[in-house]
Amino acid sequence: MNYLITGGTGLIGRQLITRLMTSPSDEKANITVLTRDINKANASGNKNITYIEKLSLAVIESSDVVINLAGEPIADKRWSKNQKQLVCNSRWHITQTLVSLMQQTQNPPTIFISGSAIGIYGRQNNSPIDESFSQFNEEFSNTVCEQWEHIALNAQSEKTRVSVIRTGIVLSTQGGALKKMLTPFKFGLGGNIGKGTQMMSWIHIDDMVSGIVHIINNDTLNGPINMTSPNAVSNEEFSSTLATTLKRPCFMDMPSFVVKTLFGEMSDLLLFGQNIIPKKLIDNDYSFAFENLESALSDLLTEPKPKK
Repeated sequence: MNYLITGGTGLIGRQLITRLMTSPSDEKANITVLTRDINKANASGNKNITYIEKLSLAVIESSDVVINLAGEPIADKRWSKNQKQLVCNSRWHITQTLVSLMQQTQNPPTIFISGSAIGIYGRQNNSPIDESFSQFNEEFSNTVCEQWEHIALNAQSEKTRVSVIRTGIVLSTQGGALKKMLTPFKFGLGGNIGKGTQMMSWIHIDDMVSGIVHIINNDTLNGPINMTSPNAVSNEEFSSTLATTLKRPCFMDMPSFVVKTLFGEMSDLLLFGQNIIPKKLIDNDYSFAFENLESALSDLLTEPKPKK
């Protein structure tokens, strides 16, 4: 099977490529990755991946599956006017280019999986919500994701199945929110953010990747798909569980006004949340490897015991 992946050097992209290349299958995975620096990509040493710097009709026509994960990280910098525009354009423009090329050919890919995030729902109360929920709160994360999904869904046709993956907080020691939290928590400086009542809808990196593979292999999975574990937790519970896993105290709470001072408008991502249910994955028989936070953090953070 031929895959085209954008954002292949990001946290999810790297793990997904590894999974696709090592999965036991009768059909070899031929992977093409769009990159901004082809020399650097080729220097990585992976000779089994084809790197390209520009999309073309020929590339689209030769792809069975297109997975679009590209985008400026939304939580790495304060949301200045320029940074907001970069966050939007880095998602919207590449997605529009992919969709336009698919619409130009008689041989589009069979499957198009495009990124999104649970931020599309905006801030919500703690009531569980699934993919059928449509009472979005209008704010920046909602604006980014709603337009992103709108563009991607234009590729839907009789020949192409489109899925937009509404990704939660991906847990990995290789990047993302957990990696940023580890240093203060390891030094015993962890605690609640704000009141600690805001919900955190998380997913282990292994389930994130396995979930994408599950979508590829299940023809009925299309449209918006929540990519979170079935068991969201409050920020207070997340902080406590992380501290317990690391065998550290958890008392250095960060008041809301401090968070707002440090991060500006981006503090919304930390102080508000959503209680997301991955209903479509559950209904389509996806079996989570890590349903609860304790098992997920233990898997990621517990050192394996040396063999005797």
